[in-house]
Amino acid sequence: MSKLSGILVAAAVALPAMLSTPLAAQEAIKLTIASSHPTVVPWVGMMKTHFMARTDEILAKSGKYKIEWNEAFGGQLYKVNATLSSVEEGITDIGWVFSFPEAAKLPLSQASSNAPFATANPPVLLDVMAELLRTNKAFQKEWESHNLKVLGLTATDLYDIYTKKPLTGIADIDGMKISAPGVLGNWLRGTGANAVDGALPTYYTDLQTGVSDGVLTLALGALPVKIYEVAPYINRFDAGAAFSGAIAINRDSWDGLPAEVQDAMVEAGKYYTEAHGQDLVKRHEFALNKMVELGAGQNPPVTIVPMPASERAKWVSLLPDLAGDWAASLEQRGLPAREFMKQYMEGLRARGEKPVRDWDK
Repeated sequence: MSKLSGILVAAAVALPAMLSTPLAAQEAIKLTIASSHPTVVPWVGMMKTHFMARTDEILAKSGKYKIEWNEAFGGQLYKVNATLSSVEEGITDIGWVFSFPEAAKLPLSQASSNAPFATANPPVLLDVMAELLRTNKAFQKEWESHNLKVLGLTATDLYDIYTKKPLTGIADIDGMKISAPGVLGNWLRGTGANAVDGALPTYYTDLQTGVSDGVLTLALGALPVKIYEVAPYINRFDAGAAFSGAIAINRDSWDGLPAEVQDAMVEAGKYYTEAHGQDLVKRHEFALNKMVELGAGQNPPVTIVPMPASERAKWVSLLPDLAGDWAASLEQRGLPAREFMKQYMEGLRARGEKPVRDWDK
């Protein structure tokens, strides 16, 4: 038999054996991902377009694992008041935890909310909070004690006051009912306004029904839920950004994932946080201008009312010592709030920020 014939015979013998050996099967992992807010809200939409997509992209490189996502965005599983407990209890595997309504369970997470006007730079704010989550054990424990692992962080763009009638200055809100989310109602202390607890999914109805005369909110949230239709005057104070929560995964779900999937999610979470911070900067002005464009034909038309820096400074001067009051109440519970506030403010200043008020001093 020739050498070539021998090779062909050997190949013919080997082929059935090769075919009988199964290729490594791709493992499908089923996970539910949810939120209280709809995907038209940018940071929720980016959970799909950035966090989920990047996780899928990373896992596709090896092909060993594929996540079968069960999406339950927009309050399908739970509402605004249950974002933390729903991830903690495993109602969803992964969810956006909104920290503003969770002052009792996530007290240190309220630091930026109790230091208003400290920064108007969301990427810097997120960088400082990410550093604190890595280095501050009390902050780590605050999140981990609720049976979850943080994957990505969220912040707000700048806050303004949307009203049914234009303001001439901050003094005009004295006596008005202003809706604000959770702890941000503190930003109205000293102004004479009455804070009405609410959130983006409730603001439109609150304004429409007279529950509130205006809202303290952010452009990227106001645009998709059409706040401008019922509060056409955007009184622009540029009140600063705040830490607003995190994409988190139930710890039991996390512990059951292969290391490769965990690593992919950690990387995707970092990507999400960075992209979200940049998105807040890029889309803030766009959102304001878009609301003016969309509301040009309504009566009255949507109008941006610029507030001078002096009015912003006046607003800050009206506020009591929010940071001091916050720190004192938490230190009674044994939490290092004063030190945490100092680390937060120093982190901002170290990155070139110049807070309107030094809340740690």
